[in-house]
Amino acid sequence: MYMGKWLLAAVLGGLLISSTAIAGEWKLQQAQLMTEWSSKVSPENALPEYPRPQMVRTDWKNLNGLWDFAISEAKPDTFEQSILVPYPVESALSGVMAAPGTAERCWYSRTFTVPSDWAGKRVVLHFGAVDWEAEVFVNGTSVGTHTGGYDAFSFDITDALKDGGKGDQALTVRVFDPTDQGWQPRGKQVLHPEGICYIPTTGIWQTVWMEPVAKGGIDKLIITPDVDAKQVKMTVVAAEEAEVELAVAGLDTVTGKTNQELVLDIPESKLKLWAPDTPYLYQFTASVAQNGKTIDTVNSYFGMRKVSVGKDKDGITKLLLNNQFTFQVGPLDQGFWPDGIYTAPTDEALKYDIEITKKLGFNCTRKHVKVEPARWYYWCDVLGLLVWQDMPSPQWSTGNEAGAPGETGRPSFTEEQMELFKAELTALVENHYNSPSIVMWVVFNEGWGQHDTARYVDYVRSLDSTRWINCASGWTDKPCGDMHDMHMYPGPGVPEPEENRAAVLGEFGGVKLSVADHQWKGQTWGYIESSDAKAFLKDYQELLAKAWELADTKGLSAAIYTQITDCEIECNGLLTYDRKIIKTDVEGIAKANRGELPVPKTMTVLSDARDAAQEWSYTFALPTADWAKPEFDASVWKVGKGSFGTDGTPGAIVGTKWDGSDIWMRKTIQLSDECLKNELSLTVVHDEDCQIYINGVLAAEATGHTGSYRVFPISEAAAKTLQAGDNTIAVHCLQTRGGQNIDVGVVSVEWVERAK
Repeated sequence: MYMGKWLLAAVLGGLLISSTAIAGEWKLQQAQLMTEWSSKVSPENALPEYPRPQMVRTDWKNLNGLWDFAISEAKPDTFEQSILVPYPVESALSGVMAAPGTAERCWYSRTFTVPSDWAGKRVVLHFGAVDWEAEVFVNGTSVGTHTGGYDAFSFDITDALKDGGKGDQALTVRVFDPTDQGWQPRGKQVLHPEGICYIPTTGIWQTVWMEPVAKGGIDKLIITPDVDAKQVKMTVVAAEEAEVELAVAGLDTVTGKTNQELVLDIPESKLKLWAPDTPYLYQFTASVAQNGKTIDTVNSYFGMRKVSVGKDKDGITKLLLNNQFTFQVGPLDQGFWPDGIYTAPTDEALKYDIEITKKLGFNCTRKHVKVEPARWYYWCDVLGLLVWQDMPSPQWSTGNEAGAPGETGRPSFTEEQMELFKAELTALVENHYNSPSIVMWVVFNEGWGQHDTARYVDYVRSLDSTRWINCASGWTDKPCGDMHDMHMYPGPGVPEPEENRAAVLGEFGGVKLSVADHQWKGQTWGYIESSDAKAFLKDYQELLAKAWELADTKGLSAAIYTQITDCEIECNGLLTYDRKIIKTDVEGIAKANRGELPVPKTMTVLSDARDAAQEWSYTFALPTADWAKPEFDASVWKVGKGSFGTDGTPGAIVGTKWDGSDIWMRKTIQLSDECLKNELSLTVVHDEDCQIYINGVLAAEATGHTGSYRVFPISEAAAKTLQAGDNTIAVHCLQTRGGQNIDVGVVSVEWVERAK
């Protein structure tokens, strides 16, 4: 395991001086599912690791552990229960596993002591994250208030300490979290979980800790690599001017002043680029001195990595990593845990998600409308995983930019609400600016709370010009940012690459496979369903092969598969929610992700409405039982062009109106001997249930609906009836509510090795 000596020393130092847990009872609660790591959690070892790996001081104190706790509108006179910090109030690991009411506050309380050797230094109290509004009191004095559920914050508590910092000090935190009753960024947290929305996180959910800092010490580091110039630019930010020394292992030492950009040249012979296969990190120490005396030292690291947009050898706009095109394949990563919700049970668990992502052959991941603790990004930096970082979404529907591309309109957000979103967006970018693994900022997801898109893209660019900016992943694209990002389930698909923007597939797949005894509830959900592990692998490999084919032939720069793990009732993960089961063969998944499998070479046999609408015989009246057989006489049926349905149905290209409950369709197609040498498949869009017959034999069936065309294999029994010459396709579709649509095409697929 990689860990710099200075980080190891900091971890051990924090453990050696960590405070003893306060008195109180704690009992691990039982969620519907628990991970194997939950048994390793106790009040004595609640996330003891150093929480800020890119700015390490060896002297620190971890305040995780048992705190007194209460849920009430006003501060209680007595606390009758305990909570295990830093696990969310609603989580099993917290020991509370309860949801506060929307008018209630969460109250945390404990005592702590300040080590005697910190005398003469300022004492800074840190919170990794608290969802959502936190006011902090030390010995009854308010030392500050913070809003924002995903960003780290700190308060200098020196002046609030009693008796010069000697003896017990009282620490109280008041938390308010409106969840989906407010307009603050909240991602997928809702008070009433269902579908793609999950249990909320309230309160302290990342490490609480403190450290001694000399007056005038380092506040933060700003690190900007410049691969083309073979330089790294670094600024040591401090409240006062001081002398700075930057000592990079194996390279020259640079000196200068605080709050000034210092430049370190890296000789060609020592230039090592950071990439998923070669995640090299340069270790360095930053020191500040006043009057010739060193007053503060921190240890850190950086990676030399560049992202840009440029043309490939065929003149197609692509996303470039270190000036080369790398097809990015990654999973959607929700970052939820059944026992800890937003908080991984242990650092080992946090690391595991990244390790298994790499082992499955992915080179990137999309952190979906959530921000992780600093240690998650640290492991991505160390292990080599490209990160698409979403901004957590505020209220989903605002009615401003949820329509057609190019639509404009004043958002329904108030000025105050927009400033709230901007403040948390700013914190996201600034807090994680130094991480080499983060290559993209995703400003909005699928129109959720989307407003003033172009303005925010420009704003993020002003904060960080070194990363790709995705204006909106899916749904409502605006002509700004570095890419056009589409979502297609099951897909895959690709938008047209543009002159200055690349084409990416921000979500696709969503193959469901439920695993008994590893489901959150009996109810499960996914976009399409596989029958077993073998079918799941086949479905996955075919989807990824098609994605690679789009990368090879249609200019696709990246594909994000939904998703790495199940999440509550969503069972479309490659792993179960408890991480105990990988649903199919790991190497089989990895080969698909690495593009090592044959790709489909597709020829249209019967076009669907996307290319050339076909005429079908159809009826809305129940036909006789032999209606699907080749010899059936359908001469009295009507004739119309596909697709059949109603305007406004997602994915519909309506040629003939169908607004009743049932439709029956028939068509004769001709197949050649040459065509029959390859695998034939059906392209189908359906809303809702449909059955498709070939020569009177059931070839495929689907339930529910899909808003895009999906490829269905033809059943073995139906495939045996295929013959050169005439073949009959017959379709029945049933509609019960909402929109409706049915269309069917046929393609011939030849699987060929990819050109290397």
